[in-house]
Amino acid sequence: MIRVYFLAAILGASVFAAVSGEEVFKQRCAGCHEANNPRIPRVEALHRIPAARILQTLNWGVMGNVAYTMTIAEREAVAGYLGTHDPLVAPPPTAFCADRAVRFANAGETKAPSQPQWNGWSPSATNARYQSAQNAGLTIDGVQHLKLKWAFAYDGDTTAFAQPTIVDGNLFAGSAGGVIHALDAKTGCIRWTYPAKGPVRSSILAVRRGNSYSLLFGDQLGWFYSLDAVTGKELWKKKVDEHDAARLTGSPVEYEGTVFVPVASWEENRAISADYQCCTFRGGVAALRVRDGALEWRTYTVDVPKQNGKLWGPSGAPVWSAPTIDAARGLLYVTTGDNYSPPATATSDAVIALDLKTGKIAWSRQFSMGDIFSGGCSAQGIECGPDFDFGSSAILVHIGNAQAGNRDLLLAGQKSGVVYALDPARKGEILWQIRIGKGSTNGGIQWGMAADGQNVYAAVSDLARAPVKSNDPANLRTSNLDPNVGGGLFAIRIADGIKMWNAEPEHTCPENRAGCSPAQPAAVTATPGIIFSGSVDGHMRAYSSEDGTILWDFDTAREYSTVNGVKGRGGSIDGPGAVVVGGMVYVNSGYSRQNGTPGNVLLAFGTD
Repeated sequence: MIRVYFLAAILGASVFAAVSGEEVFKQRCAGCHEANNPRIPRVEALHRIPAARILQTLNWGVMGNVAYTMTIAEREAVAGYLGTHDPLVAPPPTAFCADRAVRFANAGETKAPSQPQWNGWSPSATNARYQSAQNAGLTIDGVQHLKLKWAFAYDGDTTAFAQPTIVDGNLFAGSAGGVIHALDAKTGCIRWTYPAKGPVRSSILAVRRGNSYSLLFGDQLGWFYSLDAVTGKELWKKKVDEHDAARLTGSPVEYEGTVFVPVASWEENRAISADYQCCTFRGGVAALRVRDGALEWRTYTVDVPKQNGKLWGPSGAPVWSAPTIDAARGLLYVTTGDNYSPPATATSDAVIALDLKTGKIAWSRQFSMGDIFSGGCSAQGIECGPDFDFGSSAILVHIGNAQAGNRDLLLAGQKSGVVYALDPARKGEILWQIRIGKGSTNGGIQWGMAADGQNVYAAVSDLARAPVKSNDPANLRTSNLDPNVGGGLFAIRIADGIKMWNAEPEHTCPENRAGCSPAQPAAVTATPGIIFSGSVDGHMRAYSSEDGTILWDFDTAREYSTVNGVKGRGGSIDGPGAVVVGGMVYVNSGYSRQNGTPGNVLLAFGTD
């Protein structure tokens, strides 16, 4: 147990004494790692790997699909049992900037920044994912001449899923390995790094703090952090939800000194185990004081679960995405996921309005009733619903014309493949709706739409799989992606929900390449005249907002020579979208979940 206690000291975990890493290994890992298969590392090889690296692999690496059913304590314990005491290898000195200082314009002032920014999930709290012409610094002609300027690789990762934040020429991004990087936005050199406790998918939000900023973000183990942007020093951290399966995937938003943190969970995956007592997690939002992390209020999306035979419920209704601020009405809008176990609630698969000051639910609008879903519906004896939850943020837009009048609309895209416009002044009354996709567990609108004031732009996933028949125990794929199904980009007029155009999916998957699909689950980004949309096939494309014509197309699924000297490779694009600021376009490439192509790079494109 020596290794277990060593890792506990590193991670500050007190649960190790109750969990035997050796027993976890025997029960969950030995069947493969003690087999005589040359493609699977044996125990002797694992004993030479740092425990921290093994934990990264379990949390969000090639072993993630196997480890989903394991508790945090089990993952940490088995990593400690197997691995060495050695720390992870630090970046080489050549990866760091000659001048490591992080500087900000208007230091000590509270006025708006003078340089172009992309701060958090969207440039504005309305979550429109629209960058103005001045801040984008990119024209229709310019986008056609974009070239790769640099590539940065996340060491040891198989997924690149944390959208970067750019403030005053500084780039801040998390990683699947849990490392926060402060980079020079123009060159990609490192200024500082910080090790979080778990994988960081959340976009980082920078909030002004004297001469610096507080960097706010969550990790996949339920911890929320505040760092000093100049030094990378931890200001405070807080476990937002004590449920063992809690994770923070959605980006935080801030209003008047309060940061709003959406809370989701792994429990949907944990229920795959027939012996798991499904389900007890409750989705929700926590409001924390930016200054010190003190809890101001917490709102759950379901009531306290009660036991009914083998099952517990209600449960679920997680909040996967960034909340949307409506300062004029004093409301915070969140979209929710499905329930994990019965009884079904009226707050799952819904858009919910919360009071900014108290968290009290002002109104809720549900779109799929009775949608109960978990990864182990059959194992748990649960009648599964369609899994039509919301993974994307609501978008608040204002329109003023003779046709639609002068009003606000709230736009929401669902995994059902339907886009809705709601009236926030009438408790979410549906104004129009339009179907653009078939919808499925991995279908419809996945991670985010964009809006430019005239149209809302939505990309369709509709990712499909086919079973894999293999007798090779080293082949962890139970299915492969269908290279001919999914994808498409739509422009919908905000005023009335009329489809203006749609760009058919591109079918560029090479024959026999695993993990390739035309599906477009990644978040969409808009700038004047240009719409960016990424695909599971590894391509990032720029489309004309006028008619959907492709202006620029870059296949990211290849190897790269990186600025930090780490072996880099691109893969599928899923989750976050392109970040456009100051004439540069930043793209993550590599997504090993959903059978996509692994990768570990952040790519920066420019025209100069």
